[in-house]
Amino acid sequence: MAPFLLAFILFFVINVFIPGYASVISLLSLLLLSSLLGIASIGQTLTIVIGGFDLSIPAVIGLSNVLFALLYGAGYSAFAAAVFILALATLIGLANGFASRYLQLNPLVVTLASGSIILGAIWAGTHGEVSGFVPDWLVNMVSVIGKTGAIPLPGSVVIWLLIAGGILFLERKTKLGRWMFAAGANPRAAELAGVPMLLVWMSVYALSAFLAATTGILLAGFSGAADPTVGAAYLFTTVAAVVVGGTPLTGGRGGYGRTIAGCLVVTELSTLLVGLGLDQAAQQIFLGFLIVGLVALYGREPHLSMCI
Repeated sequence: MAPFLLAFILFFVINVFIPGYASVISLLSLLLLSSLLGIASIGQTLTIVIGGFDLSIPAVIGLSNVLFALLYGAGYSAFAAAVFILALATLIGLANGFASRYLQLNPLVVTLASGSIILGAIWAGTHGEVSGFVPDWLVNMVSVIGKTGAIPLPGSVVIWLLIAGGILFLERKTKLGRWMFAAGANPRAAELAGVPMLLVWMSVYALSAFLAATTGILLAGFSGAADPTVGAAYLFTTVAAVVVGGTPLTGGRGGYGRTIAGCLVVTELSTLLVGLGLDQAAQQIFLGFLIVGLVALYGREPHLSMCI
């Protein structure tokens, strides 16, 4: 519960430095920004739990962002565009999981390479000039004053809550969830126990890419236009959310429940740093030192495979 307590305290600390922050609008802004980070962080959390990593998340976000605006602007329905994008992202995730597990390639190298290929394809296909537009209802979904029917919350927050509930259920109540933690705790023992490791890795990476694409579509509504670089910040912040939440990078422990708190804390810290007048570079430096400190702290814990 420590990360959730920290998020609660930070909310009021920010109000001291930024008078008037503790308001309904500020709370909605916090939830809105956290929802975008939260959806993108699911894949990073689960890949770390199984002992991997996903560096392709920013590229998939950028690809989905650009494709949705282009397809919708070309006359395709939003539903058709979203289905195509989510299917394409899922295939990318399956390929990452297959290469990482079946071909025994380092997931850092695999996802870094696939991310580079995706970004290169975006720039080659658009020649640096992106156009298109997004529907008004999507803009409303990621607006602070937006509502979801009778629910006084933006649509992206409601989507986050629903997806988060599904992921927590997956982790705690399903066979795949148990397999994920077993795979990260001791891959060899899990394999000998009959855990289908290839299925686990491909499923987790497919889910990571699917949710990264979902984030990219939502960000198209947030910005109102296509931007291939929109996902760049999410590589750093998704890792920060996982680490701040308390999931060790060694795998086998933690989970998305902790990352939810980490998303709130990272969003609040970013808000505080902006309120104190720090630019983007200073924010990156601060959060970088925070990650190093927390990784050093969690790194003192032995991996589960070394525990009796």
